[in-house]
This record gives sequence, C-alpha cells and structure tokens, in this order.
Amino acid sequence: MITGSQKNRVDALWNQFWTGGITNPLTVIEQISYLMFIRMLELRETRYEKAAQRKGQSHKGIYDGANDPRRWRNLIHMNGEQLVQVIDGQVFPQLRELNGSSSAFGQYMKNAALIVRKPSLLQKAVSMIDAFPLTQGDTKGDLYEYLLSKLTTAGINGQFRTPRHIIRLIVDLVAPRPDWRVGDPACGTGGFLISVMDYLLEHYTSPEGIIEEGIQAENGSVERIKILTGDLLEPYRSHIQRDMFYGFDFDETMLRVAAMNLMLHGVDNPTISYQDTLSSGFPEDAQNGKFASNYFDLILANPPFKGSLDHSDVHPSLVGKVKTKKTELLFLILMLRMLKLGGRCGVIVPDGVLFGSSGAHAALRKLIIEENVLQAIIKLPAGVFKPYAGVSTAILIFTKGGQTNDVFFYDVQADGFSLDDKRDAISETDLPEVLDQWRKWDHGKGKGFFGDRRAKAFFIPVAEVRENNYDLSINRYKETIREAVAHDPPKVILNRLRKAEMDIARDLTELERML
Repeated sequence: MITGSQKNRVDALWNQFWTGGITNPLTVIEQISYLMFIRMLELRETRYEKAAQRKGQSHKGIYDGANDPRRWRNLIHMNGEQLVQVIDGQVFPQLRELNGSSSAFGQYMKNAALIVRKPSLLQKAVSMIDAFPLTQGDTKGDLYEYLLSKLTTAGINGQFRTPRHIIRLIVDLVAPRPDWRVGDPACGTGGFLISVMDYLLEHYTSPEGIIEEGIQAENGSVERIKILTGDLLEPYRSHIQRDMFYGFDFDETMLRVAAMNLMLHGVDNPTISYQDTLSSGFPEDAQNGKFASNYFDLILANPPFKGSLDHSDVHPSLVGKVKTKKTELLFLILMLRMLKLGGRCGVIVPDGVLFGSSGAHAALRKLIIEENVLQAIIKLPAGVFKPYAGVSTAILIFTKGGQTNDVFFYDVQADGFSLDDKRDAISETDLPEVLDQWRKWDHGKGKGFFGDRRAKAFFIPVAEVRENNYDLSINRYKETIREAVAHDPPKVILNRLRKAEMDIARDLTELERML
C-alpha cells in the first residue's frame, strides 16, 4: 500500500493535469501510465546492462548508449519544449515499435500518443514521476490503483485493481509451473499474470542467480535490493515469452497497461486480446494456434460481479448445462470450458455463488462438484475490496475433471489491512496460515486434517454437501464456540420472580380500586 505522502504526490500530479486542461480521467491515467512506463524501461534497461557487465558480455538494448535522449536519465534534465519534442518525436515512435508492430505490445501501443502538449505541464509531470518510488515492491501497481480510484466508474464497470496480496495468495495456492499456459478471461491490468511471473522468478532462481543492487531511497540513503534473474527458467524462456500468458478484456486502456506491465516484468510477447470472453464472438476452436477450448493449464481471475447478459449475446457453449444470464456464473462455466482436463483454476467469486438458491446456482455448484474436483473455498473478509465495493467474496480452487471427495474451508478474518474504506496496514493477518494449512491439507490428499469445525481451517466430506443441496457457504458447516454465560443461583431467580408476581398483584389491586 502507498503511504499518505505518496498519495499526496499523486493528488498533486492529478491536479497539475487538471489545471493544465486535461480533465478526462482516463486520459490522465493513460498519460501518467506512459510516463511511468518510460521511466521503468530505463530502470529495466540499466539492470540488463549491469548484468551483462558482470558477465563480461555486451548488451544490445533499446537505447543507443548512455547519451540517448530517449533515456529517462536524460529526459529529466530537459526543459519543457525539449521534452515535448523528444517524447513526441522519438520516445513514442520507439514505444510503438518495441517488440515489433505485430506483437501484442505493438498492437496496443500503435495508437499511443502524447496528449500533453503544454511544455510546462509535461516538465512538471516528468519531475513528479521521477520522485515516485517505482523500484520499491509493487509501488507502481499501488500507484496505479490509487489513480484508478479517481475514476467515478471504478467498482461499477469492474475497473478496480484486485489487491496484490490476495492475488499472490491465490497464485501460491495453485503453484504454477513454467511449462503451463495461463489465462485470465477478465485480465484488466494483468495483475494475475504478472504475479505468476513473479512466482516463477522466486521459485526458479538459484542462489548464484540473485543479483544485489543499490537503489536510493526517498530519505537519500542507499538500500540494497535483490534482483531475481530466474536463471533456472532458461529451458522455458521461449514458452514463457510467447505461449504462456494469455489475457482477455474489452477495455483497450486496461489492455495497454497490461501489455506494458507484462513487458516490464520480462514477458515481451504475451497474448493480450481485446475480447468479450462471454460473447458469441469468443472462439471455441483453435485459430492459428492461439486459443481453443481445453487449452489452459491454469485460469486465474477476478471476473466482474453482478452483471447480466442477454442470452442472444452469450456464447452458446456457456448455457448448455446451466441456464443463466448472470456474469458471475457464466464466467465459471467459461473457465471450465477454457481449462484442459486436469487444469486448475483460482477465482474470486461473490458469496452468492456459494449459496444462491436459484436453479442455476445449484446446477453450477453441482457441476463443479460432481464432474470436477472442488478443492478449496477460502472465505475473504467483506472489506477486502473497499473502498470500491463492500461485497463479500470467496476464493474457489478447483481442477477440471474427476470428482470431489472433500472440500477444504478457511474462514479468513484479517488480511493485513483494516476493513474500512481507508484499508490501512495492520499487524493481524491470516494469509500466511491459509497457505500453511492448505499445503498440509493438499499434500495429505485432503484426508485426516482439520476435523474441528470450530477452527478457521477445516474440511467437509462431499456427501454432506450433497445433503445440503450443494450449499457451499462456510456458515452452513462451521461450528461456533458459545461462551458460557454466568447465571444467578436458582434461589435468587425464584425470589426475583416472586417479587415480580407480588408487584403485578399490587398493580392489579390498585387498578380495580380506581375502576
């Protein structure tokens, strides 16, 4: 999470655009994203150059040496008029050609343009973005989330960022492998796909592949950070670059940001497609080897909630077994269609999916349980998506094919942040225990663990789910611990009752006298 001072910087930058005559929020976000990306390209290129120097190798990168005017280190020393000229005339043409015009990145950057034509505004924007701590953790993503919160449509069109710690929990639960194909049918800015790449770098970097680098912190001190090279991923590099990551969305601005984010995380040619994945236009069969049913080893998503579509707009394969117009149900059916047999899925759903009483809700739950392996339901606190939405949600983990035996439940009470609109960092969090308990249960093949339903973690046999009409709400199965309540001795209670009886008799006598 970004700090209050960092939020103030974003607010100040936002106001600069506003007073400079750029008032469309999407345009502001897009222009800031471009400038952040230009700076991150410089940081990435510098790391590549240093890594090559350590190995005694030459590095042919995207710049023509240290004095290339397109480098961020040189842009920050230019005046406003020079910035407009160089960024518009040299930097943006370079962005449009990165990875080739036919690549996914090239396709979404082909219309990229500098809208900031006022020299003083561009100079201020460059200076302010240079002060952002973009090298620290996922600050870039946090800054983007805060920018996105300024959209009045955030939370209505689903255009809000899934908290990165929740994404990472899901990725850790499913444990992706570097030879898998990973898809997100509602990818937004690519958070799930990026987290998978981060996971692979952490798990496929040898001790010798870790590079330490010094960066200057906000207070002027130099901090040492570790850069994971993923040297053990070399046998999978071609697959990772071209055939591992697939993201779909129907918001071109989000897809452009997703393409930039993935490139900065070392994925140069992902398949990022402008597509309504629920529509009849989403391909069911392979076309030029790009997508087909039964194609993915892993699906990760936080699809839009509470939407409703006309049957005529929905792909016919999605309403064959479950008749519904609700997007939260249709997306689950879509994911089953997209997965290979044996493929895994980690998805965030609203609680209504777990206990909704309609025929479609029950039919979908039955489909997941009887024809697939439902492995886990992890109940999240209601405030996880604040300030955008207060809806209660859960994480589902399931595998395509087979049949469910037992289901792992975890009732998360705290995720490390306050559950109000501020979402301030706090010390209480259940997330490490979720992962620890899940691994114990999963490695034990779901047998013999967590029989105490008063605990946060427990499992239930599938026979009990069938008896409850496939209801999967955690409160249906969790037992609460009732604290003993202290009572007065029986004699005291009896005397109290006699006194009350005498008071009533006296009141009746007085009432009769008055009548």
